[in-house]
Amino acid sequence: MKKRGLVLLMAVLLVLGVASCGKKNSEVAKKEDSKKIVIGMSGGYKPYTFLNEVDELQGFDVDVWKEIGSRLDYGIEFKRADFSGLFGMLDNEQLNTIANQITVTKEREEKYIFTDAYVYYGAQLLSHKDDDSIKLLEDLKGKKVGVSLGSNYENIIRKLDKNSEIEIVTYDGAGLYHDLSLGRIDAVLMDKLSGLTVIEETDLNIKLAGEPIQELINAFPFVKDSDNEKLVEEINKVMKEMKNDGTLTEISLKWFPIDITKK
Repeated sequence: MKKRGLVLLMAVLLVLGVASCGKKNSEVAKKEDSKKIVIGMSGGYKPYTFLNEVDELQGFDVDVWKEIGSRLDYGIEFKRADFSGLFGMLDNEQLNTIANQITVTKEREEKYIFTDAYVYYGAQLLSHKDDDSIKLLEDLKGKKVGVSLGSNYENIIRKLDKNSEIEIVTYDGAGLYHDLSLGRIDAVLMDKLSGLTVIEETDLNIKLAGEPIQELINAFPFVKDSDNEKLVEEINKVMKEMKNDGTLTEISLKWFPIDITKK
């Protein structure tokens, strides 16, 4: 009887073990087969995307994509790189898209599929605290202006500067603010809210110079192909839901004093 009971117990344990193994294998397979969107960002553009004190990505764009991924039931993977290299990674299919406040331009629309706009903002000049001579783009002639390498701000200046009267200095990272504070350059062109964040969180001798010089909109770019067309349709549907139910506004007000997701 004892022997028969022992055999029965072993049989039950074997069945449970197989079932458990099957369940684990099923979970692994489900995880491996799940859809994933790989998103590139610099991690150096606070408060849109930045690293916190334990080197975790945080920011407005991070939160927006986490919510999109949750609603679509997609895995979200963030890859960090210098801003100047992000579009190359996108073209080489190392990324599905970029979330680094990408401005929609005619040139970019010829090459990429963009989602619906999700941010409305203005291009803003910054100057040294002691310099009141800069208010407009026209005031930059004969001066040195810092911009992020590969950004739309560089293009804005080049379109104005038809006679090459402005010296454009490109940067990867936050060095442009320090150079402006030290007087090594005369101005910086960037978005107003990032400029305010730098001013409020540092002791640098910089300020906003005049009013925003141009209204801009941002969206997420994807390489043009049929799969991405379908994916962008899914993303647009979710983003519309997020606008209508107030989620985009909530995320915006977490990081900014105003709702940047509305015109």
